Amino acid sequence: MNPTFRHQLLQGILCMCGAIFLFAGSDALSKYLAGFYAVVMIIWIRYVIHSSLMLAVLFPRSGFAIFKTRNPGLQLLRGLCMVGTNMFFISALRYIPLAEGTAIVYLTPLIVTMLSGPLLGERVRPLQWFAVSLGFIGVLVILRPGGALFTPVSLLAVGAAFTFSLYQIITRKLNATDSSATTNLLSGLIGSAALTFIAPFFWQTPSAHHAILLLALGVSALLSHLLMTEAYHHANPATLAPFTYGQLIFAGLIGYLIFGHVPDLYSFIGIAIICTSGILVLSQKPRTAA
Repeated sequence: MNPTFRHQLLQGILCMCGAIFLFAGSDALSKYLAGFYAVVMIIWIRYVIHSSLMLAVLFPRSGFAIFKTRNPGLQLLRGLCMVGTNMFFISALRYIPLAEGTAIVYLTPLIVTMLSGPLLGERVRPLQWFAVSLGFIGVLVILRPGGALFTPVSLLAVGAAFTFSLYQIITRKLNATDSSATTNLLSGLIGSAALTFIAPFFWQTPSAHHAILLLALGVSALLSHLLMTEAYHHANPATLAPFTYGQLIFAGLIGYLIFGHVPDLYSFIGIAIICTSGILVLSQKPRTAA
C-alpha cells in the first residue's frame, strides 16, 4: 500500500472514530439533560449553538453565498426531518437505554435501501433485501415482544430511524446541487427557527452546571459533523462504513459508565445482527433501475 494512501486512510478512519464518539457523547448528554428539561428546549439550544458557531466560521469566508441553494424546498424538508429525528430519538432515550436506542436508529441504512427504489430510482439487489429483513429481525431480538423494551416508547426510536432515512435520502439529492456547508448550515437554521416558535412554552432556566453541559452539547454536535466531513475527504464511504458501527460500542460503554446500564445477551445478539445487516447493505453499490 502506498504510504501516502495509507496515511490518508488512517486520517479518515481516525476522523470517523472521533465523529462517532462525539455522536455517542452528544446522545448521552441529551439523555441526561432530558431528565431535567423538555426535549424541545434541549434540541433548540443545541441547534442555536451549532448554527451560530457554523455561521461564525462560514460567513466570513463565503459571505451571503453560503445561503444560496437551488432547492429551497428540499432544504426545508431536510431541516424538518432533522428536527423530527432528534425529537423522536431523544424522547425515546428518556425511557430506553442508550445502546439499544442507538442500535434501533441504525436501521437507517436498511430503510434507505427500501426507499431508494421508489425515491431514487435505484435497483435493490436480493442480498440487500435479505439484509433489510435481517436488520428488522435484529430489532425484534432487542425489543423481544413481551419484553421490558417492547413498549410504545420504543416506536419513537423506530420513528427516528424513518425520519433519519428521509433525511439521508434528501441529503443525497441535495449533494448534486448544493455544497455540504450550505446544506448543513441551512438545516441547523431551519431547525432553530422551527423550534423558536414553541421553545418559549417549554423554557426552564438551566443551572450553571447544566448550562455548561448544554453548551458542550452544541459544540460536540458541530465538531462531530466537521470530523465526519473531514473523514470523507480522506477515505471513501464504503471504506468508512464499517467504522460507523463503532458508535454502538461507544454508546454501550458510555451507557454503562454514566447510566450503569449493561445490555443483556439478547441486546448484544440484536446489535450484532443489525451491524451485520447494515454492513451487507453498505457493501453493495447501488444500481440505477432500468
